[in-house]
Amino acid sequence: MADYRPPVRDISFVLDNLVDLDALCALDEFSHIDADTLKGALEENARFVADVIAPINRNGDVQGSVHDPATNLVRTPDGFVDAYQQYVDGGWGGVPFPTAYDGGGFPWLAGIVLQEFISSANMAFSMAPLLTQGAIDLLLEHGSEELKERYLRRMVTGEWTGTMNLTEPQAGSDVGAVRTKAVPQGDGTYLISGTKIYITFGEHDMADNIVHLVLARTPDAPPGTKGISCFVVPKFLVNDDGSTGRAQRRLVCVDRTQDGHQGQPHLCDELRRKRRSRGLPHR
Repeated sequence: MADYRPPVRDISFVLDNLVDLDALCALDEFSHIDADTLKGALEENARFVADVIAPINRNGDVQGSVHDPATNLVRTPDGFVDAYQQYVDGGWGGVPFPTAYDGGGFPWLAGIVLQEFISSANMAFSMAPLLTQGAIDLLLEHGSEELKERYLRRMVTGEWTGTMNLTEPQAGSDVGAVRTKAVPQGDGTYLISGTKIYITFGEHDMADNIVHLVLARTPDAPPGTKGISCFVVPKFLVNDDGSTGRAQRRLVCVDRTQDGHQGQPHLCDELRRKRRSRGLPHR
């Protein structure tokens, strides 16, 4: 396999001959950078991608990610965790996002070039930061101030990653057929129930928390796409002080009868023991 080297000369040609970088950097939003700073950042990212991200691309092909049924955790291929930590330490995920949320405040011109580099070097690895970017954009545009303050900084820095939970078994490209329910609890939170599939980087070992953005319907929602809402469902709940704690989950098992039919749902043995020890009802 040939080593990947980002096409820095081609990018530089476009920036020098087709883009007015000086005028772009003169805008108030980008006045803290200049053309040389922008191009220098792209050159440094190209080096990082070539030296760190591209070499582990083959690991994704031959190893893949591994699910541990005992812990229900997913282990990514060799090198992915270390490479992602270097990605976070370098601040690469936050380059095109607002400085108010600890981003670099660079124009998206730079962000698109960074996407090109990392996606070309290692498509499998790149899906984690790219899905996070999409989640960040959604929260920036449509999230409440409370949600922004609670989640955005650590998503922009890359400490936490993000996903989009769209597809369901009966609703592939037909998003309007989504059945996942969101029942309000009266305190501003919702109980989410349903089945989602094909969640890119929905579980992994590269980040401390995974912030899922989930499409679901409230009880009084109209049918079709107009009745769909989006909910923040983190892997670990975030407290007011910024600390995290594991979300409470009701683990339900469904056995199969001897003839293959589905049996009655019941609480898993582990959860049943915990409920019994706390004096709670169980089946």
